[in-house]
Amino acid sequence: MADANNSDGRKDANSKPSSSGGKQSGLSAEQVVSGFQRLRQEQRSMATKAAELEMEISEHSLVIDALKEVDPSRKCYRLIGGVLVERTVSEVLPNLENNKGQISKIVESLGTQMQTKGKELNEYRERYNIRIVGEDEAAGKAAVAKRESEGGGTKGGTGVLVS
Repeated sequence: MADANNSDGRKDANSKPSSSGGKQSGLSAEQVVSGFQRLRQEQRSMATKAAELEMEISEHSLVIDALKEVDPSRKCYRLIGGVLVERTVSEVLPNLENNKGQISKIVESLGTQMQTKGKELNEYRERYNIRIVGEDEAAGKAAVAKRESEGGGTKGGTGVLVS
């Protein structure tokens, strides 16, 4: 198989090295970084949503505790879809408790999804040898020293540095 050389004998920038180690799937460094950042953003958005829902659970708990001490026939007002509706405490309290339970289930589901996304993110980091700037630089230096002492050097390193 012939090398992809230009007319002046230099290797073409788009040609792939003959030995990729089987780990790379032909993605450029920019594609690897953008994929990694996409996974991180997805995980962050899940964490943000979970935090918002935790706040809603806290608010529901406060309202439920306050309504438990009130006469069940007393009027109360509830905002539903932007419309203020008059109900009694006995009608609203079960709905609030049900909503709180449903939100709790969603938070649990988001937690498992975040764990799965974290595992996927770690596998992606290992697959493409991604290092994050400022993250345990001492461990990175120790790994480089170990590779060099084993005779591996840094010639075959295809790691990506993410800032």
